[in-house]
Amino acid sequence: MIRRASITIAVLAISCSFCSAQSNPVVSNAGSQQQPKADPKGTKPAPATSLTGCVDEQEGQWVLVSDQTMAVIAHLAADGFPTEAFAKHVGHKVTVRGTSSSGGSSPQFKVRTIETISETCAAR
Repeated sequence: MIRRASITIAVLAISCSFCSAQSNPVVSNAGSQQQPKADPKGTKPAPATSLTGCVDEQEGQWVLVSDQTMAVIAHLAADGFPTEAFAKHVGHKVTVRGTSSSGGSSPQFKVRTIETISETCAAR
């Protein structure tokens, strides 16, 4: 009976050692160089930038228009806040900060922050 208990304890100890080795593997970096991870799409994220203009809604989309000509500068997309937040800035001159991606006649701009410059926006 004692021999059977000793064998059971030995098997448990070995299996616990094996489990521990699997969950905490020892990795040796000797002689190897770490390669930077490649972006799967091969593109770098767009750098953060800012645009200044007036918020407007055209054909169901939020846009930033020039305060001089009222021409569309960029289509706006909320990044980190609800899209409905653009509504309180309609007709205001603002600076939007975020990232831009080109496409079509005007770029798509992912807005991270909005700063009100003026509560009015009129062509001069």
